[in-house]
Amino acid sequence: MAESWVNSAERIGSDLHLELSGPGGRRAALIDALREAVRDGRLAPGTRLPPYRSLAADLGVARNTVADAYAELVAEGWLTARQGSGTRVAERAEPLRGHARVPVRTPPRARGPRHDLRQGAPDASAFPRAAWLASYRRALQQAPNEVFGPGDPAGRIELREALAEYLARARGVRTEPGRIVVCSGFAHALRLLFAAHPPVLRGPLAVEEYGLPFHRELLAAAGVRTVPLPLDEHGADVGRLGRERAVLLTPAHQFPTGGPLHAERRAAVVDWARARGGVVLEDDYDGEFRYDRKPVGAVQGLDPERVIFVGSVSKSLSPAVRLGWMVLPERYVDGVLAAKGEREAWASILDQLSLADFLSSGSYDRHVRRMRQRYRSRRDRLVAALAEHAPHIEVTGVAAGLHAVLRLPPGTERSAVKAATWAGVALDGLADFRHPRAAQEVTAPPYDGLVVGYATPSEHAYGAALDALCGALPPATELG
Repeated sequence: MAESWVNSAERIGSDLHLELSGPGGRRAALIDALREAVRDGRLAPGTRLPPYRSLAADLGVARNTVADAYAELVAEGWLTARQGSGTRVAERAEPLRGHARVPVRTPPRARGPRHDLRQGAPDASAFPRAAWLASYRRALQQAPNEVFGPGDPAGRIELREALAEYLARARGVRTEPGRIVVCSGFAHALRLLFAAHPPVLRGPLAVEEYGLPFHRELLAAAGVRTVPLPLDEHGADVGRLGRERAVLLTPAHQFPTGGPLHAERRAAVVDWARARGGVVLEDDYDGEFRYDRKPVGAVQGLDPERVIFVGSVSKSLSPAVRLGWMVLPERYVDGVLAAKGEREAWASILDQLSLADFLSSGSYDRHVRRMRQRYRSRRDRLVAALAEHAPHIEVTGVAAGLHAVLRLPPGTERSAVKAATWAGVALDGLADFRHPRAAQEVTAPPYDGLVVGYATPSEHAYGAALDALCGALPPATELG
């Protein structure tokens, strides 16, 4: 079997694979190959074919062979030939008799809920396209040639320098570029720390009583036992820490219950890490979005050698930009780089350079300030709507972040989630985030609640989403 690629883009616009085979000679083989290409849709109606000489040169056959093949297919109705227009695939509504046209199927579009009030995602319509494109262009134009070769597993130095400056200024992080490792987000950081062979960190790992199930499942798959810590109005009760080797916290804004870790507990957890020889894993969840309180600095600033600080742009920009960072104590840097491996699990270098420019140009600060105002307005609208239509429901965790918790009487959470689903509103029940072992290891009883994200809907859809939410909530008579 002889195979050839017609690969002249200026002649037909794209590559064309033709198999010239069969006992009838080159002319017959070319006719069969072109006919099959039209039949199966690789040559669509109206497509212009290469001139005789070009196709003959690509296939290594005589010009007359191509001319005769074209003439035969024109006579059969597969092709058309007009002066000045060249040879094209014939336009026809139906396939030739005896040849079934294979339908082209497009995958069905995923149908989501009418009103998406799930937590965990920013407003996708607010992505700063123009500013990001400007940063991308500048980064691409200024990038040295070595950018397009093998890189550094720690990440581009331009991004690590920009992060060191930004995190020090905005989050109170104490570091230098050599202690920053670029990753693809918080889940990737967990894999690098716990799922490597050998692991950089080992369990057991203390975690907050409420948190993302996905993270717990990831840790369990790596063989890490997690121990839940109870929560109260001051955050995680770090006084309950014992023989664990590490603790995972969301000190800036506890997820999902809300609220920062109290100052005394921040100092206490660092003291525990020093005395135990352990480490604090700080998830800077929603750290940049606060509304009714002063900024809360990173716990890492209290002791850079006992805290691993992890952040990402999944909330501030978009989860589609797969970029995050770990600020590491010096003793962990080599282990994390070894876990990343040579040219494996690296974020796009061009995206890294774009984010570096986005940070250093001030575009990131401007975007965060703009989104902070937008999300605060949405938070206020949510609180006002509930005060008007459901004043019997307490709203908590709204001083910062991208979601609120609606507290419900015991035993009503499941029915409230079901009612919201029937109303076309997607949201989460608080119980979905509770550690499965919390009932045995945490003394405080759980409470029912709904986790309502106010960042996900687009601006024009948010009002309707609030109306649907309020209409789905149980009235005070049912709760009483």
